[in-house]
Amino acid sequence: MGSKAPFMRVVIVNYDSGGLLQACVDALTRQTFADFEAVIVDNASQDGSIEALRLPDERFRTLRAGANLGFAAASNLGAQGCQAAWICMLNPDTEPSATWLEELRAATERHPTARLFGSTQIDAAHPELVDGFGDVYSIFGTAWRGASASPVALLPKEDREVFAPCAAGALYARDIFAAAGGFDESFFCYLEDIDLGFRLRLRGEHCVQVRKAELAHVGSAIAGRNSDFFVWHSQRNRIWVMVKNIPSPLVWLVLLLQIGVLPLTVLRRGPGQWISAFKGAMAGIKALPQALKGRRQVQRERAIGSGEVARLLVWNPLQALRRAPHFLEKTRTS
Repeated sequence: MGSKAPFMRVVIVNYDSGGLLQACVDALTRQTFADFEAVIVDNASQDGSIEALRLPDERFRTLRAGANLGFAAASNLGAQGCQAAWICMLNPDTEPSATWLEELRAATERHPTARLFGSTQIDAAHPELVDGFGDVYSIFGTAWRGASASPVALLPKEDREVFAPCAAGALYARDIFAAAGGFDESFFCYLEDIDLGFRLRLRGEHCVQVRKAELAHVGSAIAGRNSDFFVWHSQRNRIWVMVKNIPSPLVWLVLLLQIGVLPLTVLRRGPGQWISAFKGAMAGIKALPQALKGRRQVQRERAIGSGEVARLLVWNPLQALRRAPHFLEKTRTS
């Protein structure tokens, strides 16, 4: 590939992804934008997916983690030593459209002050529906993928500012990713992208959701969207995101709201998952000293005020309960 660094590095974290991994890599070979390298980090898969993987050319390489490090640590490992200006996270259960990377690259020129970009995720099983259009965060300490299960036809026609990108297909400027320390590895997996996006927002960064950068996403194809593993980690990590990132005085309102919200987030899981949700919440509370230590560092690095943070959040309780679509009215990144 020569001595010149590529424009971006694509990092794919694999764990028992089966044939989805090959389909994802094959989709990268069809990209109209070719100035990238790809690192596939394998978290000690047991299904033979990494052994069966066929790498198309010298732009692609595999990196064996040696153990299941989780998504956060494996993503950081895949980003190590990157000389490209941009780092792109891509889930193995996605198939990017042929122009996906080209649209992301063009967006960096269209929005020169933005250094965070998200992809338009289409439901792989129901391509008329949205899987996600940016990550949303509420004053109630809850997060979800924007516009999930909404008709694609109802999405904005142009790029929009959103709270944060979903790491299933997110583009980060390498310098801000490195300065923030990448993903918080204590999260293991789930909501680590919300946490990183929140921390970068607090540092004054903006996030653009790129409408035409589309990828098909299976979604929770490996762990399962309603598995005990997913529920436990999501509930634990939700508490950590909240404690680490929400600035004063907003944090006092959020903590007060948790009197009602925390039991609700457990009970809404349904009888079969109450125990996992409760145990996850307790694990999050038990590890509060660690989260508070992280909070001190995050808040020291904060470059925006509570008023600006408040603008980014959903305040309507019905929107939060329904996990409704939420796009920020103003895009200030051009």
